[in-house]
Amino acid sequence: MGIVGLGYVGLPLAVAFAEAGVEVIGLDSDPDKVAALDRGESYVEDVPASVLTSLDGSFTATTEYGEMAEADTIVVCVPTPLTESREPDLSFLEDAGNALAKVLRKGQTVILESTTYPGTTREVLGPLLEKSGLQAGEDFHLAFSPERIDPGRTDYTIRTTPKLVGGIDPASTESAAATYEQICDEVVRLSGPDAAEMAKLLENVFRSVNIALVNELAQLCERLGVDVWEVVDAAATKPFGFMRFDPGPGMGGHCLPIDPFYLAYRAKQYDFPPEFVELAGKINQSQPEFCVALAGKVLEEAGVEVGDSKVLILGVAYKPGVGDTRESPAIRIISLLEEQGAAVSFHDPHVPELADGRKGVDLDPALAEADLVIIVTAHPEFDPGEIVEEAERVLDLRGVTRALEADNVTLL
Repeated sequence: MGIVGLGYVGLPLAVAFAEAGVEVIGLDSDPDKVAALDRGESYVEDVPASVLTSLDGSFTATTEYGEMAEADTIVVCVPTPLTESREPDLSFLEDAGNALAKVLRKGQTVILESTTYPGTTREVLGPLLEKSGLQAGEDFHLAFSPERIDPGRTDYTIRTTPKLVGGIDPASTESAAATYEQICDEVVRLSGPDAAEMAKLLENVFRSVNIALVNELAQLCERLGVDVWEVVDAAATKPFGFMRFDPGPGMGGHCLPIDPFYLAYRAKQYDFPPEFVELAGKINQSQPEFCVALAGKVLEEAGVEVGDSKVLILGVAYKPGVGDTRESPAIRIISLLEEQGAAVSFHDPHVPELADGRKGVDLDPALAEADLVIIVTAHPEFDPGEIVEEAERVLDLRGVTRALEADNVTLL
């Protein structure tokens, strides 16, 4: 088994196969990551170092594509980000496809797990691999199987989450399904990779649209003087026809903020403007601006100018319990506040330092010194009662202080 890309998706997958008794060769282009893995050190929170050291040699890491020739199955888990113009960036996938074409051999199975738009497996990865002189569906199997990992989650794992599989032909589907049946309790076979690619986008666009809806409602409720959290609680009492989504500072992570743009890109190629999906993306992207405007209102009502204020951000990871800051709305909120002249610091028990080198501060003194504390990510380590007691004023973007009776708290 070969895994190309040892990040938040690839490394947990590699470990799952290794724990199931499969010999795994993991490949990553970052030599520092490979060296860390060789030392038994993990950089992914869902994979403790103790798990790596317990694999007894069934998992090895490399930077050399030549070693993929030894694998019966190769799973591609490389990043698929957006360009600066918010269009799909498939450069990592293209690099992987070109490299694999040089070592691909007859009889192998290649599975793409990276989130992308419908048609990528057939129209992008397939032709790249066929530069080897081998034909997809004849000489090697090719399939798509979307990752469904939710970092930090323990109730649904790789084994207990149903696995979608769609191959370019029935034999490819069956080969990929047999691979995942070693580590997944349920494998769902689809008609082809396009359906599997679209299913993954639907899962995340569904969430994106509903988050946009409740965020827009939060903005309206703020103008109306209505408690949006009370409204959501009330609607959630209905036992049918409603699924709860909570407002917040915006979306983060690799999938939710990005997947709508992948779907929109593909739709426009077929002269189908996905107005509903694009509107949701715009609303979610604008939510940090709304939160900063609300912070300014809180400060001004206290007689403090934003440009003269000290603001403490609690939580810069995109979700509770993890240290992943990809697309985190906290980063945008910090930038917007600093553009207005505020002195901004942050504390996050999972993120000691940001990518730009900015370091977090100690919590207790920072709480006491700040003119405004903004709860952006509701990490379980945070004690809402302590925060409210120690801070002069608090803007709660996650609703974690709702049960407290405090005059110094403003809710989103």
